[in-house]
Amino acid sequence: MKTFVATRLGAMVAILIALTGVLFILQHVSPLDPVKAQLGAQASAEAVAARREALGLNEPILVQFWNYLTGAVGGDLGTSYRTRHAVLSDLGDFLPATLELALFGMAIAIVFAVLLAFSTTLKWRGAGVLRAVLFTGSSAPMFLLGILGLIVFYQNLGWVPANGRVSIPNPPDGPTGLLTVDGLLRGRFDVVADAIHHLILPACVIALGPAVAIGRVLRSSLLSDIDSDYARTARAKGLSEGRIMARHVLRNCVGAALSMTGLQVGLMFSGVLVVEQVFGWPGIGQYIAQSIPVADFPAIAGVTLMLGALYVFINTAVDLLQAAADPRIAVIGG
Repeated sequence: MKTFVATRLGAMVAILIALTGVLFILQHVSPLDPVKAQLGAQASAEAVAARREALGLNEPILVQFWNYLTGAVGGDLGTSYRTRHAVLSDLGDFLPATLELALFGMAIAIVFAVLLAFSTTLKWRGAGVLRAVLFTGSSAPMFLLGILGLIVFYQNLGWVPANGRVSIPNPPDGPTGLLTVDGLLRGRFDVVADAIHHLILPACVIALGPAVAIGRVLRSSLLSDIDSDYARTARAKGLSEGRIMARHVLRNCVGAALSMTGLQVGLMFSGVLVVEQVFGWPGIGQYIAQSIPVADFPAIAGVTLMLGALYVFINTAVDLLQAAADPRIAVIGG
């Protein structure tokens, strides 16, 4: 098990270094001069030379990469050309909104996935309707699904708000930046309810695709194990199908579903960036959408590195959870 953990952690570090290297190369092949982007096109040659020296751009390329890598490890992602603030500070302002939306979306996706897998495997009443709704929703592009959701549930029914995170003035601004959590910590249950009200529609939009992907994998595993020897033994003891699934079959089937969940997390974050534009959500999607037109490379690279690191961390955690659920994986993979 120790070898398995060390191998996965080493692979995680290697991938992050490779990602940092790719971003460093892209920055250097970009035609945009970072010094002139900071100082302006009218800056004097002396000011440009002094700034290049201060930024270490006159150093050998390997020294520059080392400085870039160590700076990224220490949280120095550069300064945004657009906001003139440290990229890490900007990410700290925008990330909580995206993280809250992604967490709620993944929670809803897991609930839908479990319902889809169990209802179709055990042939519950209404399983066909649930399957049809989920499959239809997951096949539509997220931006189109978001627009349709706004037309139906906001414009026609008035059940949900159109945009933003909260409509209550002066919501709590800390310590986590997640309005639902901060509202609970501060006893502001009105803020919690209002934040959830704003989260429901965009979270459901980003949840449909992952729900179907995870649910199909889980259902396939359940169907292959439901007639196994241990399941038949439990059935002979008089246990109900639901208890057999929950107590015996599910643990053996959760590994494949966990792998798919890790994959879907990365895809979900890419979807979140699109959904944020539809719902006017003040998160990373808004930040990157404003940075791309002005070629704000430090901001673009900072978001890319953060999302890449988050994706790698989550998949490493999924691998470790799989090994904890089924120790045979650690023996084979180690």
